[in-house]
Amino acid sequence: MKIGIIGTGAIGGTIAKKMAEAGHQVKINNASDIDQLNARAAELGVTAAQQKDVVKDVDVIILSLPTIAIPTLPKDLFADVPENVIVVDTSNYYPFRDADIEEIKNGKVESVWVSEQLGRPVVKAFNNLLAETLASGGKKPGAEDRIAMAVAGDDAEAKKVIAALVNDAGYDAVDSGNLSESWRHQPGTPAYCTELDAAELKQALADGVKENAPILRDKAIVELSARSSYPSHPDVVKFNRALFEKKPKTK
Repeated sequence: MKIGIIGTGAIGGTIAKKMAEAGHQVKINNASDIDQLNARAAELGVTAAQQKDVVKDVDVIILSLPTIAIPTLPKDLFADVPENVIVVDTSNYYPFRDADIEEIKNGKVESVWVSEQLGRPVVKAFNNLLAETLASGGKKPGAEDRIAMAVAGDDAEAKKVIAALVNDAGYDAVDSGNLSESWRHQPGTPAYCTELDAAELKQALADGVKENAPILRDKAIVELSARSSYPSHPDVVKFNRALFEKKPKTK
């Protein structure tokens, strides 16, 4: 499969590397100058491309950008991209980083907002795992305690394609519903960064409370930032699980 990725930070870079290792043809673009972009591509084992070219002749486009950066993409970036090309949004909205986006603050689902900015459908995926989890937590299909990832969108066939990529990355895919339901794996929900298997993730998605999510998201940022040193990866996962009265995972 041919995949174009815009954004090669901790999430986008990891996705690029994993997709290339799985045998997909991957090209990337980021905000760096051409020399830095080429160096990053070499590091990840993929191909560098100009922004206008990274979306050409591909089957899937993955946007791994901060939410606030979505509207800065060229308005005509997708003008010649065929409708059957799947666009994936991996972003998570954090006000301290992304500033105030009033529509999202007033309750609009993050990826619905992203879709509106782009003027085309998106699939929400690769957003509910910590970067370290995504980088090192993958297992082969059928492995015990394989971590699961949520996939939301309005096109069932598109979700199947992305679910296959999730599997290639080392994770079980769980269909979390239409794009309007993707709030169930936004920050501040039991499904977000709690490292669950498929059955546990399905339950966590069902247990989410939309109105509580922004409160818990901001609470987590304040409490983690107040610590004298940032906790280890396992401690962050434990902290995230403890945010909820009904724990997403207890074992």
